[in-house]
Amino acid sequence: MISKVQFDKEIELIITNAIREDVGDGDHSSLSCIPETAMGKAKLLVKDEGIIAGVEFAKQVFSYVDPNMSVETLIEDGSKVKYGDIVFYVTGASQSILKAERLVLNAMQRMSAIATKTKTFVDLLEGTGTKILDTRKTTPGIRALEKWAVKIGGGENHRFALYDMIMLKDNHIDFAGGLTNAINKTKQYLKDTNRDLKIIVEARDLGEIDEILKSDGVYRILIDNFNYEDTKEAVKRIGDKCLTESSGGINEKTVRDYALCGVDYISSGALTHSVYNMDLSLKAVD
Repeated sequence: MISKVQFDKEIELIITNAIREDVGDGDHSSLSCIPETAMGKAKLLVKDEGIIAGVEFAKQVFSYVDPNMSVETLIEDGSKVKYGDIVFYVTGASQSILKAERLVLNAMQRMSAIATKTKTFVDLLEGTGTKILDTRKTTPGIRALEKWAVKIGGGENHRFALYDMIMLKDNHIDFAGGLTNAINKTKQYLKDTNRDLKIIVEARDLGEIDEILKSDGVYRILIDNFNYEDTKEAVKRIGDKCLTESSGGINEKTVRDYALCGVDYISSGALTHSVYNMDLSLKAVD
C-alpha cells in the first residue's frame, strides 16, 4: 500500500488540478458582483440520507483556496446523516467560499455515495470475518478520494495502483506462458530489482488453484468468478497456505453467501463505479 506521504501528495494534486480546471484565470461570476472585502458564511446542507464523507477533504480545499477561511464541523466523516442535517459551517471571504464551493460539493457528494454503499456491504458481512475491498475501477484522477471514501465507509483498500502490489491476472498469466511461469518470473523480477511487493494470483478454476499452491511466495489467491461450491472447495484446498479473495460480479444479494464460503476478502468494483451521488448543498447563511 502507498504511504501516508504519497497519499497526501495525491490529495494535494487532486485539489490543485481541480481548482485549475474550475477556476482558471478567475471566478468572474463572483469577481463581477461581490466586493473583495465582503465576508460570508455558508452551511453544508444534507438533502439525502446515508454516510457522510469528505468533511476533512473539504477543510483542505477551503484552506488551499484561502487559509483565512474557518470551518465549524458539526458532523464528522463516517457519521449517518439524514435530510436537513447541517454538516459544517464555513466562514470567510464570500469570493473564496464560492471559489471552493463546486469542488467541495462534487467531492463530498461522490465520496458520501461511496461510503454509503461500502457501509451497506460492511453491514451485510457482519459476523462473517470477511472484509470488503475496493478495486482500481475508480474515476481517473480522483482515485485517492474514492479509496478514502471506502475507508470512511468501513471497507478496506486493495492495492492503490499498479506500483504498490503485484497482481497476476488472466492476461498476465496467458502472456507469460502459464501460471507457474508467471509466478516464477515475478519472483525473479522482485529479486533482481530488490523490490518487496506482495503477490496476488488469480485462479480461474480449481485446477489453477492447485497449480498456484505448488509455488511459494504467493500472498493471496484471487478466486475469480467461482460459484459457491467451488469457492468453498478452493478455500478448503488453500487452507492456511495464503489468504483468499473472492471477486467477479459480487453484489449486495450474493456478498454474504460468498463470505460464508470462508474467504478472507471480497473485492467489488461496484463500491466505486456504481454509485449515485448523495444530494448535498452549500447554502449562504444570513
